[in-house]
Amino acid sequence: MSRPDPRQQAQRSAMSSAMAGAIDLSALKARSEAANRPQPPGGGGGAGGGQASPWVVDATEQGFQNDVLEKSLEVPVVIELWAGRYPREEQLSSELERLATNGGGAWVLARVDIDTAPRIAQAFGVQQVPMVVVVVGGQPVDAVNGAMPDAQASQWVTSLLDALRERMPAIAEGEARATTGEPAEPEEEPEDPRFTAAEDALEEGDYAAAEAAYQAILNVEPANEQATAALAQVRFLARAEQADPAAIERANAAPDDVDAQLAAADAEMAGDDVEAAFNRLVATVGRTGGEDRDRAREHLVSLFELFPADDPRVSTARRALARALF
Repeated sequence: MSRPDPRQQAQRSAMSSAMAGAIDLSALKARSEAANRPQPPGGGGGAGGGQASPWVVDATEQGFQNDVLEKSLEVPVVIELWAGRYPREEQLSSELERLATNGGGAWVLARVDIDTAPRIAQAFGVQQVPMVVVVVGGQPVDAVNGAMPDAQASQWVTSLLDALRERMPAIAEGEARATTGEPAEPEEEPEDPRFTAAEDALEEGDYAAAEAAYQAILNVEPANEQATAALAQVRFLARAEQADPAAIERANAAPDDVDAQLAAADAEMAGDDVEAAFNRLVATVGRTGGEDRDRAREHLVSLFELFPADDPRVSTARRALARALF
């Protein structure tokens, strides 16, 4: 069956780095948590109070990676930041929900209660609510403070889509879907219970169990690319959780300490400094030999597996590795 590629986490932006301690970095939790999330006052359901729109989500710190950053690679994500301790700006919230629901997926509305998601508020530098931020390609590109009349909100959304339509083909697809009345989402295929077990373990923070589950799939299907990518992600996440930013300084002071270089590369990768991690390990391969060189090379290759093979950073680092080896 087809499953989301876990290597999409490699496309995280500077915004995801700012949220690194709060958001899910793995992009392996493919099953939606929307049905289990608490609805904000006046929220939940479509604009008419009926079935919830797939284009309106209540984002949390834990789901920020999937609900916002991943979606913003395809269509604009408009984040409505509000606070439960203040009266909700119902007019703006309702109008944005209506526009998103009627947009057919041309853009996504992500609502965030900053009282329950303070790390998100900090990342966006929220000074007042409501605040509306547009995220495209994982990065904030526009922001509006305060309420907007319905007509202004509609015009603002239209201008946003007009500016991005050529860059993001999925906008036009959503608009066409809204016009033709096609189903919002294709029917989901049954989940593979083996992947479900691995994802459940990951959701519980049991990296060892998740690794064992993905390895069990590969024992039966050695060519399963999704399990291979997921296994690489899980192994890295287990290390990244223990990554110490101070490891970078220690490694810089001890260039011949291979263990320090491996730890520093993990810390740089966890901080989304991908090129620095790759360059560090390529340099380590170049100045070591024997078992130390093999360890550095194998660690570097394991980091390559976190990304699609055609990622330009991987291609550049592979060429540099080949020069270092030969």
